[in-house]
Amino acid sequence: MSRPEDREPVLFHTQGRAARITLNRPRALNALTHTMVRRIDEALDDWERDPAVETVVITGAGERGLCAGGDIRAIHDDARDGDGMASAAFWRDEYRLNARIARCPKPYVAVMDGIVMGGGVGVSAHGSVRVVTERSRVAMPETGIGFVPDVGGTHLLAAAPGELGTHLALTGAQVGAADALLCGLADHYVPTASLPDLLDALAELPVGEALAGYVRTPPAGVLAGRRDWIDACCAADTVEEIVRRLLAHDDPAAKEAAETLLAKSPTALKVTLASVRRARKLGTLELVLNQEYRVSCAALGTPDLVEGIRAQVVDKDRRPRWSPRTLGEVTDADVERFFIPLGERELGLSPVVR
Repeated sequence: MSRPEDREPVLFHTQGRAARITLNRPRALNALTHTMVRRIDEALDDWERDPAVETVVITGAGERGLCAGGDIRAIHDDARDGDGMASAAFWRDEYRLNARIARCPKPYVAVMDGIVMGGGVGVSAHGSVRVVTERSRVAMPETGIGFVPDVGGTHLLAAAPGELGTHLALTGAQVGAADALLCGLADHYVPTASLPDLLDALAELPVGEALAGYVRTPPAGVLAGRRDWIDACCAADTVEEIVRRLLAHDDPAAKEAAETLLAKSPTALKVTLASVRRARKLGTLELVLNQEYRVSCAALGTPDLVEGIRAQVVDKDRRPRWSPRTLGEVTDADVERFFIPLGERELGLSPVVR
């Protein structure tokens, strides 16, 4: 028989000097709900004012990962059958939480073990101390469901070296520990077997001292060896040209990336490329989150978001019918509609410059 706390979607407790957040929906791979976002925000309110709390640590329950993202089934149902207001309200609170995590006045340690995708990136990769393991699989896979990287993901990817962020945003590729470090999505590699001891150390020691005994060199990644073709191909101004360059390249991995792109939502790809490029110019996380909120709300009114989630998550036939069907059919005007200001419905975060 399960204990009452096992049914709570997010657990909170303090251990020594550390306050712990545990995402607790392991059967749903700890996917975030609106309730979870609100409770985390409330806990941070308390802990930021509590002098006994010197460090905040976030982990995920179960063996599979920290968090697979937001509850996209709920978004699917809201977009298909509702007016989209529930999803917009969820994103409003989620994106504000992402910004809050980035500005947390106390060390915020994210243990990014296992799967960390979408909304899971939002509650971890904006933290001040991000730990990955040999099991880490970090990704922003939104283009595969007719959506666009959000939760500040375009801000993070826009800051990655060269065009690595563009590549990851468009393809939705999963990266391991070394590549997450290379792309600026993580700070330290700690073997999974050492995590229990690290968590105990964080309860007793300042973060730097706690980490010192457990940080190691990660196994080699793959992106460093692919920088030449990724930078050359993904620097193009259009998705069509990126695909053309990838197909023309000699490296089989480049051709594989092209085939990956051709299976994604054409609209989502073009809006994602525009989002990452604009994020570079916007600079601060808050301004990028404001942009992402406009894009996300606009996506609720497009057929590809409902169809993408249906094909990948609901029916699982993996055969989405995108509309428009090809990149050439997505016009500049179609893309621009995603960036139209929302007036009184704007997210309205103010930039914070450190």
